[in-house]
Amino acid sequence: MKPLMLQGHERAITQIKYNREGDLIFSTAKDHKPSVWFSLNGERLGTYNGHQGAVWCVDVDWTTTRLITGSGDMSTKLWDVQTGQVLGTIRCSSAARTANFSYSGNQASYSTDKAMGSNSELFIIDVRNVDSSISDQNSVFKFTMNQQTKITSMLWGALDETVITGHENGSIRIWDLRAARELNSVTAHTNAINDMQLSKDGTMFVSASKDNTAKLFDSENLMCLKTYKTERPVNSAAISPINEHVVLGGGQEAMEVTTTSTKAGKFDSRFFHLVYEEEFARVKGHFGPINSLAFHPDGKSYATGGEDGFVRVQVFDPSYYEYVFE
Repeated sequence: MKPLMLQGHERAITQIKYNREGDLIFSTAKDHKPSVWFSLNGERLGTYNGHQGAVWCVDVDWTTTRLITGSGDMSTKLWDVQTGQVLGTIRCSSAARTANFSYSGNQASYSTDKAMGSNSELFIIDVRNVDSSISDQNSVFKFTMNQQTKITSMLWGALDETVITGHENGSIRIWDLRAARELNSVTAHTNAINDMQLSKDGTMFVSASKDNTAKLFDSENLMCLKTYKTERPVNSAAISPINEHVVLGGGQEAMEVTTTSTKAGKFDSRFFHLVYEEEFARVKGHFGPINSLAFHPDGKSYATGGEDGFVRVQVFDPSYYEYVFE
């Protein structure tokens, strides 16, 4: 597999997302400028200028008309995808760590860090009538994490009725937005959860953790179904939309990278069988840990974003589809 190298960010990639059709890739990094790329040829379409700090998260709605980003400059911004204009800026009391549109695109959620005397908080906002006054509007739902630790990843549940949050202490919680309360929680990992991604039909999700494992959960009752074990922290994991495959990305901590070779650092994308939990393939590439990865919606390629500032798009060879797990 010869990858497409998307070179445009000056610092480490923090998150990458495909739009629903898969023709665009949105990437954020620690260099203040979220970017959008054509997934077919790797050409950069443009950047979204406005943040003053590292951008930690990005999401695009299902119509590819709006973008939401959360940044270390203590703001969450809504953008027009086509023009790159800022539709609204929401000021936060600390860095915005996660941001997601709901499935309908009518609502968005974002969470803030525990810092400067303020607890980690989860907000739900209505984004249908976005203008400059969005920063003044009251959120539809707000929950302060008093006993719970910082939110590090977040997903929307079924029918926009619930939100699933992953926390720094390894717990996963599900929140009922109508009753404004916590429905369920499980202590799934022994260390921080770095990433969570839904399966194509939304019935399952995979979590990636610093405790060297990724786990598959039922998204309704948070039952742990499978565990994928590695010997390095897992920063991101994604479920294939067409095969029973899970891809994991990670590697040792970035500050230790220069002391080891790329092979020793375990910076490969690692493929596991969804059901049998067995590793069957590795793809090399990044010099440094993989911070984020995502499958193309058609399942024929996937993209990885690394600490080295590159986004790599890997298109699968024909042999990938012929492979039969025995």
